[in-house]
Amino acid sequence: MTDETEMYEEERQVVEKIHESRGRIEHELSKVIVGQKVVRQQLLISLFAGGHCLITGAPGLAKTLLVRSIAQVFELKFQRIQFTPDLMPADITGTEILEDTGDGHRRMQFVKGPIFANVILADEINRTPPKTQAALLEAMQEHQVTAAGVRYPLEEPFFVLATQNPIEMEGTYPLPEAQLDRFLFNVVIDYLPEDDEVAVVRQTTSRKPEPIEALFDGKDVLQFHEVVRRVPVAEELIRHAVRLASASRPGPNAPAFINDWVSWGAGLRAAQSLILGAKARALLSGRFHVAPEDLSALVHPTFRHRVLLGYRAEADGVTVDAVIDRLMAHVKGPI
Repeated sequence: MTDETEMYEEERQVVEKIHESRGRIEHELSKVIVGQKVVRQQLLISLFAGGHCLITGAPGLAKTLLVRSIAQVFELKFQRIQFTPDLMPADITGTEILEDTGDGHRRMQFVKGPIFANVILADEINRTPPKTQAALLEAMQEHQVTAAGVRYPLEEPFFVLATQNPIEMEGTYPLPEAQLDRFLFNVVIDYLPEDDEVAVVRQTTSRKPEPIEALFDGKDVLQFHEVVRRVPVAEELIRHAVRLASASRPGPNAPAFINDWVSWGAGLRAAQSLILGAKARALLSGRFHVAPEDLSALVHPTFRHRVLLGYRAEADGVTVDAVIDRLMAHVKGPI
């Protein structure tokens, strides 16, 4: 058996493993999470694609519980960091302390902060000043922390899932465009339908939830990342993703509604994120090729935080999701 054949057989087994385990993952998450099927799928896609995720939703919608549950399913070390206005970069990355060696000497010892975990929940990330946000940015982009000129690599896999509260804007520090662009998706969690809310109240007031069973480990996740990137995608789909991003930018060639409502459009990373997410979604669906529906299902979470609306859109009562709907209708293609 040739090396190429062995690699293909290994990829096939990983694809089957991902597809067959999707139902088991849903079963484990349903032990503690009711509903939110689309949200769970988008978070899993982000995890499989190796991207960070921004979660937007009102308080009390089980954002923390959902992220912790996903970490348990994949047997990943989880840390929650509550972002506050007085949080300092060292509170995230760690700090150096003077340590007594026991032989009459002292030395500086680096004590790792909570960022040294596999899954980081950055709770209410927009409540901390830009200096602290920047410390998180290096970790997200470089997967490392620098302290006193020394670089400390973070353990792989490494994911940041940050939450922000959309209804309390006073005393917050909006994330700059450069940092928003680091997130693969912006996932919106909304209130559940009445029947699901009834089920949540019944479940949480009657008994303790069943323990979540770990189905994978960190090595499995890293293997998933490698296979996701090898999923083939047609050039017409890549070209369509690029055209969507390009059409979202105001300019002389942009659609009229973009020039009217958008102050800043999506960059090239939006197209990259859309294709990478589509590859992960294809594998979760049991396919080793990207289909048009994979792209169409992920345009909103991919572009939502990269398309910034202007004052006219706010005056007209236009939402960013409505602009993305118009954008998808305007850019003709395979989806």
